[in-house]
Amino acid sequence: MSNDQPKSLFLLDAYALIYRAYYAFIRNPRINSTGLNTSAVFGFTNSLLEVLNKEKPSHIAVVFDPSGPTFRNEMFEPYKANRESTPEDIRKAIPYIKQILEALNIKMLEVKGFEADDVIGTLVKKAAAQGFKTHMVTPDKDYAQLVDENTLMYKPKSRGNDIEVLGIPEVCEWFSVDNPGQVIDILALWGDSADNIPGCPGIGEKRAKEIIGKYGSVENVYQHIDEFSGKQKENLIAFKEQVELSRKLVTISTEVPIDFGEKDFIYSPPNLQKLQPVFETLEFKTLWEKLAGPAEAAPVESGPRQGSLFGDDPSVSAGVPLRTSNKTIKEVPHAYHLVDSEQALASLTADLSVQKTICLDTETTGLDVLRDELVGLSFSFAKGEAYYVPVPKEKEKAVELVSRFRRVLTDRHIVKVGQNLKFDYLILKRNGLELQGPFFDTMVAHHLVQPGLKHNMDFLAETYLNYTPVPIEDLIGPKGKGQGNMRDVDVQTVTEYAAEDADVTLQLKEPLEKELAEGGVESLFNTVEMPLLKVLADMEYEGVALDTAALKKFAKDLNARILILEGQILEMAGESFNVSSPKQVGEILFEKLKIDEKAKKTKSGQYSTNEEILQKLRDRHPIIDAILEYRGFKKLVSTYVEALPKLINKDTGRLHTSFNQAVVVTGRLSSSNPNLQNIPIREEEGREMRRAFVVSDADKRFLSADYSQVELRLMAHLSEDPHLVEAFKNGEDIHAATAARIFGVPLGEVTGDMRRKAKTANFGIIYGISAFGLSERLNIPRSESKAIIDGYFENFPGVKKYMEAVVRQAREKGYVETMFGRRRYLPDINSRNGVVRGLAERNAINAPIQGAAADIIKMAMVGVVSAFEKQGLKAKMVLQVHDELNFEVPKEELESVKAIVKKEMEGAASLKVPLVVDMGEGSNWLEAH
Repeated sequence: MSNDQPKSLFLLDAYALIYRAYYAFIRNPRINSTGLNTSAVFGFTNSLLEVLNKEKPSHIAVVFDPSGPTFRNEMFEPYKANRESTPEDIRKAIPYIKQILEALNIKMLEVKGFEADDVIGTLVKKAAAQGFKTHMVTPDKDYAQLVDENTLMYKPKSRGNDIEVLGIPEVCEWFSVDNPGQVIDILALWGDSADNIPGCPGIGEKRAKEIIGKYGSVENVYQHIDEFSGKQKENLIAFKEQVELSRKLVTISTEVPIDFGEKDFIYSPPNLQKLQPVFETLEFKTLWEKLAGPAEAAPVESGPRQGSLFGDDPSVSAGVPLRTSNKTIKEVPHAYHLVDSEQALASLTADLSVQKTICLDTETTGLDVLRDELVGLSFSFAKGEAYYVPVPKEKEKAVELVSRFRRVLTDRHIVKVGQNLKFDYLILKRNGLELQGPFFDTMVAHHLVQPGLKHNMDFLAETYLNYTPVPIEDLIGPKGKGQGNMRDVDVQTVTEYAAEDADVTLQLKEPLEKELAEGGVESLFNTVEMPLLKVLADMEYEGVALDTAALKKFAKDLNARILILEGQILEMAGESFNVSSPKQVGEILFEKLKIDEKAKKTKSGQYSTNEEILQKLRDRHPIIDAILEYRGFKKLVSTYVEALPKLINKDTGRLHTSFNQAVVVTGRLSSSNPNLQNIPIREEEGREMRRAFVVSDADKRFLSADYSQVELRLMAHLSEDPHLVEAFKNGEDIHAATAARIFGVPLGEVTGDMRRKAKTANFGIIYGISAFGLSERLNIPRSESKAIIDGYFENFPGVKKYMEAVVRQAREKGYVETMFGRRRYLPDINSRNGVVRGLAERNAINAPIQGAAADIIKMAMVGVVSAFEKQGLKAKMVLQVHDELNFEVPKEELESVKAIVKKEMEGAASLKVPLVVDMGEGSNWLEAH
């Protein structure tokens, strides 16, 4: 290292980063093919590589907390006593993280009796004496006390927030102090419930900052104690010893018995060959490419790889492809044939026509089924053997070639296997052929047996076949503007790739078929999910008509209202500011208008002004309602009103959303491009959006059919609670009936506020809501929300018994299931960590209900379309949103369609309470709904 190059030391607080990573993925964990939760390892490693890549430190170390008590426990035995047990998945992650650090040649430190922040605190002081500038990599606020001219806090990216580097000015602004050392005094008064540091009762973050900002230190607070008054003065005097103890507990020690040997911390190039097997086990392909570069680069002997983390360092022997224990196309005997003659084509169609099962795959120029071209078809009907048929670019010739397979692909005695068959169905339909079942979609099958895992073909091949297919990037290049398409690739190369896809997908059918049977969901797959595939594909193909003129007018009206609201907000604020800036909104609300003395700040130091926070403050100042309305209008305009017209297909003139069968773990359908499930319908403006969804001509009507409170009806059915069942059987307003029981008043005396609270409790109970959660939603005291929940369970004891039983069963089996057999696996249901276990328990309560609702509407969709076909009706199902089905219906068919829809939806399942469907019609969705 040259003398003029700065010496930079990066010290990472291991557990702070590991916990942050784990909880960032808590609702959607990363699981590898062996079922290992890799969230913590992935998040930590990603942050580490970010530091290495962006900062290129000369010296680095990772510091771990030791097991067992520390000197603080000797000082105060209850220190951290109320900490939850470490989640099991974090315990499993630590050995992998240490293996990664060892392979990366990064020093690891752990000192018995001292926490990581003490070790880091000691090292930064010793490093500063040797001319180092140190970055403490951690999200933990306590480290702010260590910041000085040689020491900075470094907070990695998190949940959309960019990297934050905090020096003296940033810390002083964050804590409203003159120097970072005063952070100790703030923490002493504030305390820390997570670490069981008591602080001074009645003094929170905001007040602690104000007090130390004024008096400078705890010591000076007590020298001026007579300047305080009331309960605060009483507490400061009564808890003086507690405050002084808290100050000692929050002070990071800089006297840990550890040396800073500069050479021991030097960052040296990694041992990629040592790292490789760890990344293989964890299945970290993307992270591996960050380290070693793209897979198509030269082998290890040829030196560093272009685009790798170490591409500019000639000392690094990169270029190692990520091996797996899986076989590849080069190691497996196979016979892949290019079908490029009339004789070969005739032979293939003849062979296909006598099969019981064939696998089909399409190659296209892109992923837009309504715009991109068909490039080729691949088929397989025997392991290790497959065929590729190139398709001409000219549309007429393409349609002619596809028609050669009509007899086979419409034969209802031949099972068609595919991975994401809906895509192939739509591509073929655009080329004049309507694929007929029975179908076996490997992606949907895997989603049914393992809903929490990935479902792409590569993952399935590696999991079930110990095989790694050729990545498409090897043919068309990495994703991005420069990516090519299959039309650009040599036909022999495409043959190997496309035929391999068909071969592998066919081989996946057998193990997945076995798992469907073992999981008890074979019938659900064959009678619901596979028929639904065609229903969804036809809905996507049909699309829905949009009134773009109405949207344009709506956008104009909304933008005018946004300008008016902005003016009102600025007037109420008394100054000009950017209403779209959360930071500036926070400063106006909480510093200028002082709407909430206890306003919380995010980790970045700005006030939190998300919708949940502002909803609780609505009654404090009229500016809150105006800001919420402003934000709602802005989102509506940008996400839907101005965006939807741009998504209209130029050829069809209609909007074509995609419906996803294999995304939501409970089995619910989702939609994308655009996501119509998220249109905000609670407010008048959101509902107004529906006016733009119209019928294509005056001879048709828009019909909307919506299940009435299907999840609550399922709760009544599953819990068999007599009062809940009776209320539904009697056709009562369920929320009013619930309120009457909870609040102990006759049905006729239920007020609007009572009904609102009961409605929130009704839906909250389905999601396992707590008293705290209910108090947050209703903005009422915790005692009142607890009384509501207690009253609910007292009056509906069957619901309480059901919830307890389903959680108990989940603990025993490790999963819950719907009344139709759809499972939701809950690996954390027996976790010793209360937060993790609590989330699993809430999922256990909700999944059988939400999953059954998903199954029911899918059954209804299949039944409705089947009935339409049998009667030869021209009506089309065009949209599915939540518990609602929407149709475009010729006027002369309207009464027939209504009868079919009502019969099929209400008869989709037999429950102990009636399934009820509300229907409406009109010239657009709003009128119909």
